Amino acid sequence: MAQVLYLVRHCQATGQEPDAPLTELGRQQAIALADWLGEAQISRIIASPYIRAYQSIVPLAQRLGLTIEVDDRLVERVLSSTPLNDWREKLAETFVDLDLNFAGGESSRVAMSRGMAVVNEVMQQAGSSTAIVTHGNLMTLILKFFNEQIGYADWVNLRNPDVYQVQIENGLVNIDHFHNRQN
Repeated sequence: MAQVLYLVRHCQATGQEPDAPLTELGRQQAIALADWLGEAQISRIIASPYIRAYQSIVPLAQRLGLTIEVDDRLVERVLSSTPLNDWREKLAETFVDLDLNFAGGESSRVAMSRGMAVVNEVMQQAGSSTAIVTHGNLMTLILKFFNEQIGYADWVNLRNPDVYQVQIENGLVNIDHFHNRQN
């Protein structure tokens, strides 16, 4: 039986800090996301502890009567602990060299490994559908694990919210980008 993951990037937020809440538009997007994913037969929800990720999935959890499991491994990746003026170029480099690491930051490989640890635990539940709510960079790195062609350009094109469905059956992986008409 197929494993189905819905990788969800959070809705629009007021900032990048861990405690940045959703904007008014973000709250509306979260309701639309619940409408959109409400029929997906999701049986488990796991979210980053960052407020924007958690708030993005509350309407769906309420609709489905599910508890949101918070997992610290789904937090946003830290590229560097010091500001980088050319951070976009540096980020692009980390999608080519997965081991590239900046001062106080996390390499793509390390971030991918912690995100995939969550995915691998989920995959132990046969035939389940799980929503994993995280942040754009980590979501893109998880997708890159399944398809090495995914990279910086895919991250650039992400929206808030955004959803990818990853279906795994008999060792075969199929990735679909769900384009939400509500955002």
